[in-house]
Amino acid sequence: MAQPNTILIVDDHEVVRKGIRGYLETLPEFEVIGEATCGEEAVELVAEHIPDVVLMDLIMPGMDGVETTRRIKTISPRTQVVVLTSYHEDAHIFPALKAGAISYILKDMKMEKLVEALNRAVQGEVTLHPRVASRVLQNLRGDNAEDPQLFTDLTERELEVLKLIANGLSNSQIAQNLTISENTVKGHVSNILSKLHLADRTQVAVYAWQRGIVKRD
Repeated sequence: MAQPNTILIVDDHEVVRKGIRGYLETLPEFEVIGEATCGEEAVELVAEHIPDVVLMDLIMPGMDGVETTRRIKTISPRTQVVVLTSYHEDAHIFPALKAGAISYILKDMKMEKLVEALNRAVQGEVTLHPRVASRVLQNLRGDNAEDPQLFTDLTERELEVLKLIANGLSNSQIAQNLTISENTVKGHVSNILSKLHLADRTQVAVYAWQRGIVKRD
């Protein structure tokens, strides 16, 4: 008999965790190895148990689901992360997928569909809620290439940091320039990457030049 697939449920709402666990435990193909109420606890449990799949909420106290996903994939690359959330905006979808989540599904789905997504994740197959899939396709096609909302979501300080990145300054140079700590700069850079759905500083620089946020003399 095949071993059941191990699942870790991460959600700060007890009613959600218990409801999902109760359902999954009626199915022979799954074994729920634990529950976590926050990202920090989830990372610890993944390091201890190396589950096949983590069912991940995005908005939690402390470490959010995106950062938790990133850390889980670093600790256990074989563990698949399935995001289960109520949020389907770009600002949540793209950072989660870039952090390593294999699937992104919404809490309005039926339990049978959730089980299907978990089974697909074990096989390394992607599941996206239709609304999420639509946003991903639009992004790939460049339908939102001229969307100014991404730019306006940056705070004044983040915009300053973005311009300095585009001009080739390192974190330590930016810290000196703005008279802030290097850790604060790192935080701003992380927020910029997340808000603009970009992977690294090079993409940030290209974005800034393409959008005319900085201009050549």
